[in-house]
Formats: sequence, C-alpha cells, structure tokens
Amino acid sequence: MLNTSYSQIVNTAKIGTYEKVDLNEVVEFGLEENVTPSHSDRHKVLFLGIDIQNDFMEEGSLGVPGAHKDVEQITKFLYDNLGQITEIAVSLDTHELNQIFHPSWWVNQEGEHPEPLTIITSNDIEQGKWKPVKEQDASIDYVRHLEKLGQKNLCIWPYHCIEGTPGATLESQFSKMIHYHSTVRQTRIKKVVKGQDSLSEMYGIIKPEYSQSVRTNEGLLNYIRQFDQVIIAGEAESHCVYESVKQIAEHFSNDLKWTQNIYVLKDGMSCIPGFEEENEKAWKALVNNYGIQLVESTDLNL
Repeated sequence: MLNTSYSQIVNTAKIGTYEKVDLNEVVEFGLEENVTPSHSDRHKVLFLGIDIQNDFMEEGSLGVPGAHKDVEQITKFLYDNLGQITEIAVSLDTHELNQIFHPSWWVNQEGEHPEPLTIITSNDIEQGKWKPVKEQDASIDYVRHLEKLGQKNLCIWPYHCIEGTPGATLESQFSKMIHYHSTVRQTRIKKVVKGQDSLSEMYGIIKPEYSQSVRTNEGLLNYIRQFDQVIIAGEAESHCVYESVKQIAEHFSNDLKWTQNIYVLKDGMSCIPGFEEENEKAWKALVNNYGIQLVESTDLNL
C-alpha cells in the first residue's frame, strides 16, 4: 500500500497543458514509500513509453486524438503496478526544422511547400510534382528505398518535437509518474532520443525507416532483452508505437516464446486519423506472426 495517492501525483485535468513539473515534490513523495527496490525483482518487467511528449497531446503540433485519455490510463497503470514494474524506458522524438519529413524540405513547381500529411512518392518526384530543396540525390534515394523496402511512404508532418522546445518534452503528468516510480523503486529511467537524422524518418526506436548512415541500436535491443516481460504504450499507435513493436519483434523473431511476452496497451495509445484501416491490418499481422499481445491496461495482471 502506497502512502501517496494517485491524485497527489497526477492531475488528470492538467494532462497536455504543459504544467510545470516540480520534481522536488515528486521525489519527496517517493522517499516516503517503503517498496522493495527493483534490483530485487526476480521477474523483470519493463514499461516502454513511446513518445509521450507534449506535441503528440491533443493540443500539440502533431496532436493525436485520444492522447489525453491514453496518458490517464498509462499513469494509472504505472501507479497500480508500481511494485511489479522493474524499470521504465521512454523514447523522445527529437527533430530540427529542416528534415526530410518537414514542409521546408520540399517545393512544388510554384515554389510552394507541401501541406502537412502530404504523401510524397517517387512517382511524384519523377513527374516534377515535388522536389527537394537540398540533398537532392539522397532525398530521392530515400523515397525510392522506402517503397522498395515496403516501408510507409514519405509523409510530410507539421513541425513537431523540435529540440529544446516545450513540445519535445515529456508530458507533465506522465513525467511526474515515471520519476515517482524511479524514486520509489530506486532505478534510473532510460531515456532514448530518436529522430535526429535529417535524411530519414525514425518512427521506431530501434532504427530509421531507411538510412545510409544511422544503424540499428543494438545496445537498446540488448537492454530490452534482459526483461522477462515488456509492456508498451504511447503515441501514435499507427506509427511510432507500431514500428517500435515491429522492430523489436522482428529482431527477436527466432525467440517467439519471448516475443509472446510483449504486451501492448490498447487503451494507452491512439491512431493518427486517416491511418485506421492500415493500422488495424498491421497490428493483426504482428499478433499473428510474433504472438504480440494487445491488452487493456485494466486486464493485465502483473
């Protein structure tokens, strides 16, 4: 039984509002608890939070409808299972203004930049519909390889998660909860920065969609494999959560007994509008191929 209530840590009315986080208070709450440190856990459980950042909240630059409720469900799950979750890792989508998936990288014949959610294909480039303003050969090579490899087509996103801005930081209520967990369980939060390659999108946390320079994060894979159970949630379901789960499952596809212990919280993620049909098919394939388990947070007993 914890001395600190859920509502003392998380103000659900403030989710997505850029509330100032006082970690001194959070740590003080954590130090009042008497819970066994995580290094004593025999069954090791990792919670992996994907891109739970301000710009993916509903009022953010790339807001995902449903994100606020997702954060509420995630933080409740973490609180209710604080003594069973061994460690927490989070990814931080981190960008600059001029990257291949932002409007500034491309122009049409009139010199206009594409609107957000514009899809650019190799055929569009060959027909002169869109052209890169820099790194032309590498940009064209990237778009062609996405199609060749069967990856998602290049989508132009609103400027989001720009390094050093409030939009790139962890959502405040989620941040309080994971730092509370870190204090109580005496463990360090693993924070993984992704998405800084100007010539590639990086939806998944393990590797870019395609890159000539950035490689697979083997160290992160080795870290994840230390755990007996991995629980994943975050934003957006259709892109960064899905691709992260897919990359992890594909890497460990020779150990299906282990991949069956990857649990994805259905009520802890939401889809970007317009990608629902593709998203549903993609998750079904992961379940069928690797035994990934899609569950409600309230149904998962640790």
